[in-house]
Amino acid sequence: MGTDIGELLKKRQVEISELSHKVVAIDAYNMLYQFLSTIRQRDGTPLKDSRGNITSHLSGILYRMTSLMEEGIKPVFVFDGKPSHLKARTIEKRMADRESATIKWEEAKEKGLAEEAYMYAQASSKVTQEIVDDSRRLLLAMGVPWVNAPSEGEAQAAHLVKRGDANYVASQDYDSLLFGAPLVVRNLTITGKRKLPKKNIFVEVRPEIMQLEENLAELGINQSQLVDIAICIGTDYNQGIERIGPKKALKLIKEHSNIENVLLALEREIEEVQEIKNIFLNPSVTDNYTLKWKRPNTDEIIAFLCEEHDFSKERVIKACERLEAISGPEQRTLDQWF
Repeated sequence: MGTDIGELLKKRQVEISELSHKVVAIDAYNMLYQFLSTIRQRDGTPLKDSRGNITSHLSGILYRMTSLMEEGIKPVFVFDGKPSHLKARTIEKRMADRESATIKWEEAKEKGLAEEAYMYAQASSKVTQEIVDDSRRLLLAMGVPWVNAPSEGEAQAAHLVKRGDANYVASQDYDSLLFGAPLVVRNLTITGKRKLPKKNIFVEVRPEIMQLEENLAELGINQSQLVDIAICIGTDYNQGIERIGPKKALKLIKEHSNIENVLLALEREIEEVQEIKNIFLNPSVTDNYTLKWKRPNTDEIIAFLCEEHDFSKERVIKACERLEAISGPEQRTLDQWF
């Protein structure tokens, strides 16, 4: 889930058309979790084929990515690599939370509590290696490029934007900014209204853009200090300082300049704080990638989705026709997208 610095950040709501002709580096795991948690049946059960394989993510990739590409957006998926050893505690906690949510989901279904069942079902979502492999296979057939990050996908996505190979990072989390992404877009695949959990209230959700330099100037801090604020609150690599929220963390960092001085002033300790800072400020990334958007392989898409995963052939063919209509030549340079 990353660090929760959202309340400190200035965001600008935009229409999806503003992202037309832009290359968007998508945090693949973040996007897959969105698909797995939202594309479900009423009781929370994910979409599955006749063999019991989950297909919610495949539906999301085909139909939602096709819709975005029709808006002129050029997506590239960036997949996580090997996580830092400092993330082990977070990974273990997430696994435990998902197991707990699965149990509560089953209990809620038995009691006929539909809304609670759906909520717990969403929290039980898990990205497996099979889901990752199938996602890569479908993206390849659709002509959408993807990149394997050596470590954190958000760090690699931020690197693509910093190099000028993409315009935005797309993620619901804020860690991309900690990794130095100049521009981040949230709510890329969410349109219309969303129901608030446990409330009969619907809110409008639109894409929103965050600019790193604008926010740093607004807060009166630098990139390193933004990372220090996140460490105060808590990241995937450390627990935060007790009773320190975003606003208090900002105040402390501005008063004491950096996390080291804050810890001295509060007489607290965060293990391996320098290594945590280095993960964000000098992340492990690669330049070994090629971004090419190709024409879709309709036969491969139909064989994979319809013959192997029981998708409606009629619907898949229509999606493929849409992809064919918007696809350009086999290869283009980024300059030609603008």
